[in-house]
Amino acid sequence: MVQDEYIGFTIEKQKHIALIAHDSKKQEIVEWVEANKNILKNHFLCGTGTTARLIAEKTELPVKAYNSGPLGGDQQIGSRIVEGNIDFVIFFWDPLESQPHDPDVKALLRIAAVYDIPVANNKATADFMITSKYMNEEYERKVLNYNKVIQRRIKELGQ
Repeated sequence: MVQDEYIGFTIEKQKHIALIAHDSKKQEIVEWVEANKNILKNHFLCGTGTTARLIAEKTELPVKAYNSGPLGGDQQIGSRIVEGNIDFVIFFWDPLESQPHDPDVKALLRIAAVYDIPVANNKATADFMITSKYMNEEYERKVLNYNKVIQRRIKELGQ
């Protein structure tokens, strides 16, 4: 592909991290944040509803709270990704329990993939991500320029 088909973005040294957990995983994410408090205190944290509140209360870290997932919190996080205000998502989800907002979760994960945002869906992945060398330095990511892709597809359809 041609180089201009990508748009470059920098994830700064100080990350904007979204913390999300389904009900059955809230205690696990609180414990994970507490265990990684020394790393996370150097970054900007946000989260959905109860998860953000619980993390802030139990760890005493500042966490900006959005709505709960079923009330649009996942969509708010997704919009912040599009705006360039979230660099990293830790989402402890329960794959065995159907959620009323599953379409919102899928949309959040899709938008994270579109914008090349790292996502951890469980503790092991979160552990790998948070101990990565990139947690303490800038990271250059490239996002496919979808406007160019759409223009090319329209041109190909017209031929």
